[in-house]
Amino acid sequence: MKQGFLKRVIFLKFCYFSLLIVFVSCKNKTDKPTNLSFDSKQSTKVVKSQKTTSKKIIFFGDSLTAGYGLDDINDAFPGLIQQKIDSLQLKYTVVNSGVSGETTAGGKNRIDWVLSTKPDIFILELGANDGLRGLPLKETEKNLQTIISRVKKKYPDTKIVLAGMQIPPNMGPEYATAFKNIFPNLAAKNKLALVPFLLENVGGISALNQTDGIHPTAEGHSILAENVWIILKEIL
Repeated sequence: MKQGFLKRVIFLKFCYFSLLIVFVSCKNKTDKPTNLSFDSKQSTKVVKSQKTTSKKIIFFGDSLTAGYGLDDINDAFPGLIQQKIDSLQLKYTVVNSGVSGETTAGGKNRIDWVLSTKPDIFILELGANDGLRGLPLKETEKNLQTIISRVKKKYPDTKIVLAGMQIPPNMGPEYATAFKNIFPNLAAKNKLALVPFLLENVGGISALNQTDGIHPTAEGHSILAENVWIILKEIL
């Protein structure tokens, strides 16, 4: 009798213990969806973050854009403008497409490759090397117009900013004046935003230029950045 009674007690304890395990197990399972729901929300935020792409600003130019002679390309005026944009938490990414020694003819030859990526804003800074080499002004103007036309044709909604340039009167005052006028004329013809003179308050000032007297120092580039920003901020 006693042995049968003890067996039944042990059996009942075993059943209770088994039920307890099942209960705990089920409780853990019901907890999991809460965790999964939380993770799911986090994943959604990450996906949204990844899908949020910034707009692109392409700086298309020569050694001035490329930051020739500087220790860090980020010290060139396009990089400084990126810093300004970041400080204002604007969703734009600057792409520096400057090539030292580039002429307008060279720019015309590589523009299609650069336009493989759509720019929301396209800043055209070319022509200085044409002027310094005394190249025919009609060719310079024609090349710049070709670049502008290709950008407009491929991306009609892209905003274009033209950087004006001036040169010393080495080639004669008539040549220098005609060269200077190319940029406002093209801007008016194509209804572009114009930076009147990229090197304003820098060109000809030895303290703001490198030893060659042509390429700005890091301090000079900060002034170039301000010259561009005055026009660019209205577009942004």
